Formats: sequence, structure tokens, C-alpha cells
Amino acid sequence: MEAVGELIREMLAANSVSPDDVISVILTSTPDLVSCYPATAARLAGLDDVPLLSAQEVAVPNAMPRVVRVMAHVESDLTRHQVEHVYLRGTESLRKDTADD
Repeated sequence: MEAVGELIREMLAANSVSPDDVISVILTSTPDLVSCYPATAARLAGLDDVPLLSAQEVAVPNAMPRVVRVMAHVESDLTRHQVEHVYLRGTESLRKDTADD
């Protein structure tokens, strides 16, 4: 719950997005995360009236465990290239093109 809330807050702050700008959010988690719904944590992080959908990632052998991914649909003046993608707690290595940033 804490990590998902942190991720949501960091994503919004990094892109100067308020919860009112969020249209909908899809959250996925790896199959090893079973103690809570990521959407519940997102609601507690301020997305209390936003449509949310939680789904489970494909169980790929040797994939990084304990990962939650978030895809937010927002109203913004940022171009796609200006959007700041947020990776926390070691997940930076999931994006090979940004791993050394």
C-alpha cells in the first residue's frame, strides 16, 4: 500500500498533474503481490473519484518480483516526450533505455 501510494504521488508531482486532471488509471501487479488491491492504495493516495482498474501481470519466469505498474490517462499540455516516467525502488532497470539516467 505504501509503495503504490508513493508511486502515484511521485507520478503526479513529477508531471505537475493534480488528481482532477486524471481521467482513469490502470494498475498492474506481479502475481506475487496478493495482500491488497493496488487500486485501493491509489484511492488512499488521492485518486478517490477516478476510475481505476487493477490487473495481474503475466507470470514470466525470472521476472522482477513485487512490481506494480501504473498507466494514467490525464489531461495535460505536456507532449508525450515531456512526460516524466517514474521508476522507484529498483524498478529503473525495467527500462533499459533509461537505466543509466
